[in-house]
Amino acid sequence: MRNFDENTITDAVLERVSGAGDPRIKMISEALVRHLHAFLRETRPSQAEWEQGIAFLTRTGHMCDDKRQEFILLSDALGASMLVDAINNSAGLGETDSTVLGPFYVEGPAEFENGADISNGMDGMPIYVSGMVADLEGKPLAGALVDVWHADDHGYYDVQNFEERGLAGRARLRTDRQGRFSFWSIRPASYPIPHDGPVGDMLKAQGRHPYRPAHVHFMIEAEGKQKLVTHVFAAGDQYLDSDAVFGVKDSIIRPFDEHAPGLAPDGSKRDAPYATLTYDFRLLPAVRAACAD
Repeated sequence: MRNFDENTITDAVLERVSGAGDPRIKMISEALVRHLHAFLRETRPSQAEWEQGIAFLTRTGHMCDDKRQEFILLSDALGASMLVDAINNSAGLGETDSTVLGPFYVEGPAEFENGADISNGMDGMPIYVSGMVADLEGKPLAGALVDVWHADDHGYYDVQNFEERGLAGRARLRTDRQGRFSFWSIRPASYPIPHDGPVGDMLKAQGRHPYRPAHVHFMIEAEGKQKLVTHVFAAGDQYLDSDAVFGVKDSIIRPFDEHAPGLAPDGSKRDAPYATLTYDFRLLPAVRAACAD
C-alpha cells in the first residue's frame, strides 16, 4: 500500500491500526484517526500552520514539571476536562456535583486536626470552613479523608510560591464520628490560571480571559464510596459565568459570608473580620459507580 492521497490515507491508517490486540486500544485508535483526519480536512492547515501546531504542543510539554502541568491546563481551558467529568459523573442521584481536579493538586498533603489553621502564615481575611460528609441518605461518614487546597488572597497557590513559604492553604482532614470537618485558612480570591505559557497564548488568540472565580477545592474519599473531586465557589464572584475552565455548577456555589469581630462558630474569639463557608457533601456508593461504568 503506497501512493496515498487526501482521499485514501485515512482508510490506509485505519487498516494499519485494526490489528491492535486490545479492543479498547483498537476503538480509541480508530476514533482518533477518523476525527484527526476529519479535523485536518475541515481546517486545511498550511505546512507552516502544521509546524506551528507541533511547536505549540512541544512548548506545552516543556512547561510541565512537578509544580505545573500545562497539559492539564490545556485540557481544562478547552473544556475537555469538564467533558470527561460529565461523561464519568452523571448519576444524578443526589450526590454532590463534581468538577475539574485542576493542575495544583499535591499528592500526600499534610494531615491536620479538625479546627486547625492550615494557612501557614498567608495574609488575608481568615475564613472558617466547615461541613459534613454523608451518604446519599444523609448518614454521616466517619473517618472520611477530606483533602482541601485553595489559592491565597492574591490568587496564587502555594506551589507557585513554594520557595517563599512552602505548602500553605492545603491539608488533609478526617471527618469525626458525626461526619464533620472544619478548618481555618485565608479567604481565597478569584485568579487567572497560569497564562505565561502556550495555554495563555491560546486564550489571548481566542479573545478569552484566563480568570477563575474564587473557590476551595475538595477531594473526598470514604470506604465504600466513590471518590469525589469538586470545588465550592464563592457566590457573587464576577467570573462565575465565564470560568476559564468551565467548571462552575449552581449546586456548588455558596456564600463566603463575612462577619464582624466576635465569637466565631467554633467558639473562638476573633479580633478582626472573618468569613465563613459551610457545605455538606453527599457521596455515591462505589458499587453503584462501578455499575454505571
